[in-house]
Amino acid sequence: MSKRAAKDKAAKSLQQTASGQDIKSTDSDVAAFLDAARNIAPQTGGGGRGRLLFALDATMSRQPTWDAACHIQADMFRAAGAVGGLDVQLIYFRGFRECRASKWVADATALAELMTGIQVRGGYTQIGKVLKHAIKETDRGRISAMIYVGDCVEEPIDELCELAGQLGLRGVPAFVFQEGYEPHAQAAFREIARLTGGAYCHFDSGSAKQLRELLSAVAVYAAGGHKALSDYSRKEGGEAVRLIAQLKH
Repeated sequence: MSKRAAKDKAAKSLQQTASGQDIKSTDSDVAAFLDAARNIAPQTGGGGRGRLLFALDATMSRQPTWDAACHIQADMFRAAGAVGGLDVQLIYFRGFRECRASKWVADATALAELMTGIQVRGGYTQIGKVLKHAIKETDRGRISAMIYVGDCVEEPIDELCELAGQLGLRGVPAFVFQEGYEPHAQAAFREIARLTGGAYCHFDSGSAKQLRELLSAVAVYAAGGHKALSDYSRKEGGEAVRLIAQLKH
C-alpha cells in the first residue's frame, strides 16, 4: 500500500470513529488500520529544521504567564538553534469563541512581535479547537511537537481525549504545561500527554525560570528529537530531566 493510500485509509477510519458510525471490525480491518496509522506517523527530529506548534490559553486567568512567555520564548530559539533550528507557529484562544493561529516563523523577534500584540480576554477554554488545528497542520506537513500552556479545562475530557488520540496516531507528542494544580485540569492534561506520547509537567505561578527550562527543553526536542533532548537534559538538568523521563522512545 502506498503512503498516500495508507494516509487516506487511516483518515477515513478516524473520521468514521469520530462521527460515531457503527464499525464492525474484523482482524484484518484492525491490522490494516494499524498499518495505515504507522504510515501516516511522521518521524520527529533527526534532520532539517524542527516545527513546533506553540499553543496558549490567553483567557484572563493567564495574564501573568502570558507576559512571562513573551519574554522567555527567545530562549526556545537559542536552545533549538544549537541542534538544528526551529520554526514555530503560535495558536491561542481567548474571549468568546476566538481561536487564532499565526503564520510559521523562524526567529525569536518575529514570534515576540506576534505575542506582544495580543491581549488576554475573559472566556472559556477552547482546547478542542487547538487539537483540531494541530491535526490539520500535521496533515499538511510534519510537526515535531506541540506545546500547550494552560491552567484549567472547561470542555468534556472524553472529547479532548479522542482528538489527542488522533494527534498521537500522527506522531505528534504534546507537551502539556499546567500552571498550578487544579485537579480536573491535571487529569485531562495528563491524559492528553499520554495519548500523544508526550509529557506533562506543572509549573508554579510566576516561576519564570521553571517555564523557561520547560519551553527550552521542548524546543530542543522539536529541533533534534529524543537524542538531542537526552543530551540536553544531561547537560542542563532541571526541568529537562522531568520531560525525558516521561517520553516514549
